[in-house]
Amino acid sequence: MSAQVQSGRKTVRDIAAAKGGVPLVCLTAYTAPMAALLDEKADLILVGDSVGMVVHGLPTTVGVTLEMMILHGQAVMRTSRRAVVVVDMPFGSYEASVEHAFMNAARVMKETGCQAVKIEAGEYAAATVRYLVERGIPVMAHVGLRPQATNVDGGFKAKGRTEAERARVMSEALAADKAGCFAMVIEGVAEDLAAQITQQVACPTVGIGASAACDGQILVTDDLLGMFDWTPRFVRRYADLKSEIGKAVDGYASDVRARAFPGEKETYTLKKQP
Repeated sequence: MSAQVQSGRKTVRDIAAAKGGVPLVCLTAYTAPMAALLDEKADLILVGDSVGMVVHGLPTTVGVTLEMMILHGQAVMRTSRRAVVVVDMPFGSYEASVEHAFMNAARVMKETGCQAVKIEAGEYAAATVRYLVERGIPVMAHVGLRPQATNVDGGFKAKGRTEAERARVMSEALAADKAGCFAMVIEGVAEDLAAQITQQVACPTVGIGASAACDGQILVTDDLLGMFDWTPRFVRRYADLKSEIGKAVDGYASDVRARAFPGEKETYTLKKQP
C-alpha cells in the first residue's frame, strides 16, 4: 500500500476522537466498486462477516473463513482512500487464545492493509483486546446481539431484555472499553441500555438496532439499498434496488428474445478501406 494512498485516510484516532461529537457514518462493503462509492460518504467502512450471508448465501456468519475476510478486505482496500477500513475477525479465528487471535489478526492486517479488526466481545474479549492493542493492532469491539453466537442463542435475538442479560452486556462493554478498543458496535439492544453503555464507555459507540443514542450508526449497505425482500426492523430502506435490477434484467431478456439486442450501436462492423 503506497504512502500516497494512506496519506489522506482517516485513522482510528480520528474515530476515537469523535466521541460525543457529530455522529459517525459507518457502512459495510465487500467489493471494490461498493467501497469506492461509500468512501467519500462514510467515516468507517466495515468489511463485515455479514459477507457470508449477503454475498455467499450462507444461513449465518458462522461459516465465514479467514480467507474470505482477507479476500474481501483486499478488494475494499484497493478503492477506498479516505474512510477507516475495519475487517471482521470471523468465528473461530480469535477465541481459542490471545496468541491465536494475534496471529490471525496480524495476518489480516498484513494481507489487506486495513486499519483495524473487529471482534465480538464475549467474556473472553477483554484479554484479547488488550493483547492485540498492546501489540499494535487496533480493535473495534462488538457487544449486544452477537451474530457469531447465533447457535447458542437459538437465532438472531435482541439482548438486554432481562436484568441479568443487561448486566452481562454492560460488563462486557466496560471490559472491552477498559482493555483499549477504539470503538464499539452495539447491536440489538434497547435504547436505554445503548444510552447507558454510550455514557459509561470512553470510546465511541456505533449502533445497529440500538437507537440514535449511540455516537454513530452502521447498517449493512445491501439492506439500506433494498436488495432483499426482508430486512430487520432496525433497517431503513433508502432505495429499492432489487426492483430496479429486476426491471433492468426483464428489459434485457425481452430485447434478447426479440433480437432487439444487440442493435446497430452495440455491433462491430468492418472499417471501410480508404
